[in-house]
Amino acid sequence: MRKLILGFADFRERLLPQYAERFRELADAQSPDTLFITCADSRVVPNLLVSTDPGELFTVRNVGNLVPPATTEGLSTNDLSEASAIEYAVSILNVANIVVCGHSGCGAMKAVLARSPMDDAPNLDSWLHHARSAALRLEQGAAFDESLKPHDQLSQINVLVQLEHLMTYPAVSGRVQTGTLHLGGWWFDIATGDMYAYESQSRSFALIEHSMAERLIQSYGQ
Repeated sequence: MRKLILGFADFRERLLPQYAERFRELADAQSPDTLFITCADSRVVPNLLVSTDPGELFTVRNVGNLVPPATTEGLSTNDLSEASAIEYAVSILNVANIVVCGHSGCGAMKAVLARSPMDDAPNLDSWLHHARSAALRLEQGAAFDESLKPHDQLSQINVLVQLEHLMTYPAVSGRVQTGTLHLGGWWFDIATGDMYAYESQSRSFALIEHSMAERLIQSYGQ
């Protein structure tokens, strides 16, 4: 906590002057371009990784970057907070993109593979149910890169499963079908600092460097 407190004091004195005008502009409204759904893991820092300023990224973070699917009526099967954030981003803020970002060394994915009951964490045990179908796909040989550790293979598969869950929300599927909303699956390698994006044509996660970045921009219609 000492680091946090002193960190804000330093921000206020040293960095706030650079952002003061931007915060004044954002005081009454926000218009982010992207909903970024990622893990709560402290090693994943969205705004740092994608070099965004305040107001540019609407972020949802939870254990395992999971999205509980919706029923046919569009109601979340588990967590209203996640569902509310999705609806708010898509229907109110009118974001143009949604990215689900997994990462290497994810503790949630390790726990899913372990399959051991977590008696001391019943809520977490229930929450991880939303990644079980990804684990089943891994067992069936759906890995994108078999050179990765099993939990990292699962993490990549899980990204696509959560994108499928997103499509169960009418607010999302309706706009995707009209071409006004684009979904993307990303995966962050903590050890190297590299980010990968899923390409459906090659059925693989490709490193985001300049040439890949240009292809991604075109695929998002930007």
